Amino acid sequence: MGEQRDEGQIGVVAALVRASFLVNAVYTESAREYGITSQQGQLLCVLMAQPYGMGELGAVLGLAKSSLTGLVDRTERNGLVRREPDPQDMRAVRVVLTPQGSGLAEEFYAETCRRVERLPDGLSAAERDVLAGLLGRVVLDNKVPMVFMGPDEGSAAGKR
Repeated sequence: MGEQRDEGQIGVVAALVRASFLVNAVYTESAREYGITSQQGQLLCVLMAQPYGMGELGAVLGLAKSSLTGLVDRTERNGLVRREPDPQDMRAVRVVLTPQGSGLAEEFYAETCRRVERLPDGLSAAERDVLAGLLGRVVLDNKVPMVFMGPDEGSAAGKR
């Protein structure tokens, strides 16, 4: 995976994998500073857009039911989310942000965006546009769920 090409360039597989590690490291560092885990950070960012039922949330986050239940339980104990009855199905619950969770989510989201935005600082504006276009196509072609919106896609909180 670490194949080297001429002039320090690496292949697409190594570049994607290493970029993933780089972004995950930023996400983890940011989450740690806010006193949450990176998974809790993901959960909060997803819930900024809207409340979700447990089944939908598991699909969006790619978590098994037991893992999701534990994540929601821990985040609920921290006062960041709560379960409430689903108005469409009273047997089901939705997970929603508490006021404390909403505030933390906004701060965490903004700080994480700032940090990720700095990663390609060595690129020109045109190169950044090309990078965004190519990575955007990869994400869309692979139907990656909307787990994190960029600041240029509008405020995630405004999507409620």
